[in-house]
Amino acid sequence: MAPVRASSRNFHRLVRLPVLSLALVLAVMPVAASASNRGETLEAIHRVENPLDLSRPGKYGELGAYQFRRRTWMMHTDVPFERALERSVSEEVAVRHYEWLRRGLARNGLPQTSYYIALAWNGGLTSVVRGRASTAARDYAARVSNLAAELKTTQLAVVP
Repeated sequence: MAPVRASSRNFHRLVRLPVLSLALVLAVMPVAASASNRGETLEAIHRVENPLDLSRPGKYGELGAYQFRRRTWMMHTDVPFERALERSVSEEVAVRHYEWLRRGLARNGLPQTSYYIALAWNGGLTSVVRGRASTAARDYAARVSNLAAELKTTQLAVVP
């Protein structure tokens, strides 16, 4: 078998595909904390959704630290929706919703990362599973994912 002569033209062809693939993966899936980092992911969602803990309803009637919509709230609790303004109650429902999303992603063979949790949180689990999440939901997920990674790094730096 004759050796393959490497020329700059051939080298470019051999390297271009892996480099483009890596760039595509990095662009589509920003650095994401593991779904096992539920605390960082939920804190990041809170900071993006309602960092000032405002009590007035959002544009679509959302309430609380995580800006739950009434329908989402009712999926996870019988507690009156108005109690979403109480941080401790909102936290309980946030954990339930997070776990529901995590299970849905797992059931459909999708990564259970901060990015995908946030993508489903904002754009809906069905949209994520079908690969139809909006650009706005993807931008939201990237912000949450990056913030969760930053929170994790900060916590690791503080813990002895």
